[in-house]
Amino acid sequence: MRVNIPFEDRVGIAHEILAVLARQGLNVQAVEVAPPNIYIDIPELKQGMLPALQADCDQVAGVGTIEVVDILPGMRRSLNLDTIMAVMEDPVIAIDALGRIVIANAAAAEVARCTEQQLCEKSLYQVLQDSTIQHELIANEFCAPTREVLLNGEPFLMDVTPVFEPLSAGTASDGKAVGALLTLTAPKRIGERLHAISRAEVGGFEAIIGESEQIRVLKKRAARVAVVDAPLLITGETGTGKELLAQACHGVSARHHAPFLELNCAALPESLAESELFGYMAGAFTGANRGGKPGLFEMADGGTVFLDEVGEMSLYLQAKLLRFLNDGKFRRIGGEKEVQVDVRIISATHRNLRKMVQEGSFREDLFYRLNVLHLEMPALRERSDDILLLARHFIERACTQAQKPVSRLNQTATAAMLNNRWPGNVRQLQNVVFRAITMSDQRVLDAADLDWAEDSMAGENVVFEQADTWEDSINQFEAALLSKLYQEYPSSRKLAARLATSHSMIATKLRKHGIPSRK
Repeated sequence: MRVNIPFEDRVGIAHEILAVLARQGLNVQAVEVAPPNIYIDIPELKQGMLPALQADCDQVAGVGTIEVVDILPGMRRSLNLDTIMAVMEDPVIAIDALGRIVIANAAAAEVARCTEQQLCEKSLYQVLQDSTIQHELIANEFCAPTREVLLNGEPFLMDVTPVFEPLSAGTASDGKAVGALLTLTAPKRIGERLHAISRAEVGGFEAIIGESEQIRVLKKRAARVAVVDAPLLITGETGTGKELLAQACHGVSARHHAPFLELNCAALPESLAESELFGYMAGAFTGANRGGKPGLFEMADGGTVFLDEVGEMSLYLQAKLLRFLNDGKFRRIGGEKEVQVDVRIISATHRNLRKMVQEGSFREDLFYRLNVLHLEMPALRERSDDILLLARHFIERACTQAQKPVSRLNQTATAAMLNNRWPGNVRQLQNVVFRAITMSDQRVLDAADLDWAEDSMAGENVVFEQADTWEDSINQFEAALLSKLYQEYPSSRKLAARLATSHSMIATKLRKHGIPSRK
């Protein structure tokens, strides 16, 4: 039986309590003193013996009522710690002030290919095969930045958490460092965490909003393509949602449980893009992390890497990517060891790769390796049936973010939406809606609100109907220009002053084109 005997803290009281147990011939297996309690494990103690024990303890000044406990606090902490260490997927190693391993979990033992007991008989130097790391940790009192290390030849990022000896009760970090807790994270695990953080809401094709025939055909075709484990090339204009389509294809593929990581090839110079994709070894170049760094291919092992704007990739990187596509192997920058991973490549571009191949700016062999499967994302003007559906979706999202009641579009705003060419596609539509919701206090959005948010809305990007004569073209331009400016200069005199012309001419033109329109 295990008991807790509370007491008033004074010198010698714990010794007096133990003396009582000795007089009763009770063998003590374990004792934990945590004033004002003393926890004792007494295997021979039975329930019926408690009254007699309590009576003897009452003879000791300051002793309270004996309580039966299920387990000693120290044992509970030890069991909890063992359970935590056992369920952790990342290798965890605790070392003392001399760098000797005192605790190691099952994941660390598995990578080291030995038992936990065998691992605890070694020093950090013996496990990592690098004496400089152990010396640096000890010299810097176990305060060190994250760095890459090799455990049994496998790369891990090592986080170091110093363990301090407390100098006073309730303090955990005011003493000297007596060791450290080392957490080792494999590149693939880093990729999984990045994926979980940035793509927590990624799903399948339901994320692609649209009910037009073009979108229905695209989703049907994409559903077939997504389950085929081969390179996929997605083409389409900027802002059409190529990345969203790539995420959806990953989300319904057999790799959906693994990371989806992306690189915008147009956003980084060649050297940085190379290190992001392939990683680098320690000391590979000036400014590199001291311990090296895994690349996207390593972190996405088992998953998908999305190369956005692949048409902007340099010829040098194209050659390295082609080699990787051939056998799934690559070398880090500054490294000699070949790394092999299982990654699916989905690439996207708004450029004409066939034309680039003819011009010599894109490798023909790489084009055919990337273009095994192909999807074309339609422009927004080609799926006009989806414009209002997308607008309502973005309005709801923008109103939620701005903590406003949900707005709606009136007839003029709806017409402006449908008549715009949307050269920036879905991205432009989203920006127009978000700016309009942010800047307007109206529950009903007018064309003027959209025009205020996007100057090109009713002017440069307006769609003109096919005109049969020069005069018809001029009339269309006049109507569009006057409709646009009348929102800002709502009288013939103000509008005439704005356009530096006569009031009578502007008044005539306004009557001719029915401006302002009667609702």
